[in-house]
Amino acid sequence: MSATIRPEPAQLIDFFRAGIAAAHPATVLPGHLPRDAPAGRTLVLGCGKAAGAMAEVAAATLAGPVSGCVVTRHGHGARGPTGAIDVIEASHPIPDARALAAGQRIRRLAESVAAGDRVIFLVSGGGSALLCDPIAGVTLAQKAAITDHLVRSGAPITAINLVRRHLSRVKGGRLAAAARAGDLHSFLISDVVGDDPAAIASGPTIAAPHDPAAALAVLAASGWRLDPALAAAMHAVPAPLVPDHPVQIVAGNATALAATAAAATAAGWRVVRIGDDLTGEARDIGAAHAALALAHAARHERVLLISGGELTVTVRDKSGGGGPALEYLAGMIAALPDDAPISALAGDSDGIDGTLANAGGWFDPALARRARPDVAAALAGNATHALFDRLGGLVITGPTRTNVNDIRLIAVTPH
Repeated sequence: MSATIRPEPAQLIDFFRAGIAAAHPATVLPGHLPRDAPAGRTLVLGCGKAAGAMAEVAAATLAGPVSGCVVTRHGHGARGPTGAIDVIEASHPIPDARALAAGQRIRRLAESVAAGDRVIFLVSGGGSALLCDPIAGVTLAQKAAITDHLVRSGAPITAINLVRRHLSRVKGGRLAAAARAGDLHSFLISDVVGDDPAAIASGPTIAAPHDPAAALAVLAASGWRLDPALAAAMHAVPAPLVPDHPVQIVAGNATALAATAAAATAAGWRVVRIGDDLTGEARDIGAAHAALALAHAARHERVLLISGGELTVTVRDKSGGGGPALEYLAGMIAALPDDAPISALAGDSDGIDGTLANAGGWFDPALARRARPDVAAALAGNATHALFDRLGGLVITGPTRTNVNDIRLIAVTPH
């Protein structure tokens, strides 16, 4: 790709990759794991898009007999040995039968923990869908339908995970509660704004407020038709007794953004951070950032604007394609004039923007000019993937096997 694009986007891709590398489990996890062996066994349990890579690190680092099971997204599995730690690949963001089997198996393993055993929980973003074990009275099909509805509704991830937590036998601290006899340790890679441990993968090992009424209110506000049986099932589940234990966040969005900024600074850019915790509708944030970039250009400032966080897309056309990164870029293009000296890249650190096989995309002034006649229609139909694909503006990394949310870069290069 870099051989056919302008210098600024090629450099932006390098900075993006530097951020991803800094947040990879092989970089951030080894120094946090315990080095001694427990009296009993070490059981590794985990979930999320980074879980396969985290399992590799655990297998290479932990002492004594080590076994267990983690679940990750299809294509994000182990690349190296994981010993007796099984790695299951399942569907994301809509749970499938493999996610259900993994969730039930991991819960049963947690329930098997005895005194003297150590449990290492490895949790990263994406685990909410991948660790699936619905409460009594809720089927996999119901759970999948609710998740699909909420994802397409544009609801913030905090609201989606509130509902997921109240539909699950393993989220909201319930997995740790099942393993309470052991010596528990949680290691988290955060993909949530604010790095709240209870919000990462819906907190399978972290106590969280138990409020079925609030979860039902989220469903109602999203337009889901409430079923009295579903409400009764959610109210029937008591709050879990979650044991206190050490919890460490080993990487998050700040980890990636710091490395991105360092790489850019080393390359001679003046870096301006414009928000590490941004949320909101992707196209609207893109338009706002276009205005900010134009203000820098008007002052003849050569700067690199960096931001992170997690943006959302309200799906208006289910047949369209393109996630928050591409909608953000399209929103920028729509708000920029033809002569704007601005290039940009936006991507998700897990390598998946929405549900398709691109991490995100990029544009430079030339690509923006070619895109502008079609950008309004692409936004109206949520069809930004087709637009950027046709113009050669996709960023494709493949599964990165980490997940610390979005990285967005805007290069302002006034003449």
